[in-house]
Amino acid sequence: MTTVQRPVGLRFWLIALAALVGMAITASLGRWQLSRAAEKEALQAALDERGRLPAIDGVSLFASAGPAVPAADTQALVHRAVQLEGRWLPAHTVYLDNRQMQGRPGFFVLTPLQLSAPGGGVVLVQRGWAPRNFQDRTQLPLIQTPADAVVRVEGRVAASPSRLYEFQGADSAQGSSRIRQNLDLAAYRTETGLALANLTVLQTGTASEGLQRDWPVVGAGVDKHYGYAFQWFGLCGLIALLYVWFQLVRRFIRPRSQPAA
Repeated sequence: MTTVQRPVGLRFWLIALAALVGMAITASLGRWQLSRAAEKEALQAALDERGRLPAIDGVSLFASAGPAVPAADTQALVHRAVQLEGRWLPAHTVYLDNRQMQGRPGFFVLTPLQLSAPGGGVVLVQRGWAPRNFQDRTQLPLIQTPADAVVRVEGRVAASPSRLYEFQGADSAQGSSRIRQNLDLAAYRTETGLALANLTVLQTGTASEGLQRDWPVVGAGVDKHYGYAFQWFGLCGLIALLYVWFQLVRRFIRPRSQPAA
């Protein structure tokens, strides 16, 4: 008996080419995710540094993010600590529906704050979260909002409230309803006629006024990119392992035997 190895044909080279292409693509995607992680780490460092800066007051916030300031020029203030002093405007309170905190559905409660300083303007404050009534979905939660007293609000500067998916035209259909799915800051400014700043404030601190404030920790999502990179590099390694085993190792350890002529 003589052993005859399988001839190397076109199929072998096509599989080799496909394996190389697959490895090159997955390795490239893994390196791209690592570069994204490096960018997010730099962003996270900038956010952490911004959060350690001294708190700004409402007058400084409004001067840097008033309605006349382009929204793109206000992003450097996001995540800065802030201390506001003023009076609530409860008539314009909005309840954003289908928001969760600690896994429970409810409302994010937003109320404009008229700053005390002359010409201080108005800042929309994301005051906290309140549970909803599941027997009567139109019933508003009980929130304590003193209309005439001067209040002090501590928090951090935030962009417009986060948006949830909604069907086209649903927001306009809600009109000036107190309960809404989303809130567009520019449209809300036009609706209320208030001189709203182009940024909001996320109120922090312990639960009060019927509201919870267990906001998620600010993060740039670095771990997500490292996880994706691990998956892509793992897939690249799997392609290489399968190719070596089925196309090279098995070819030599299990050769096809044919009887001698």
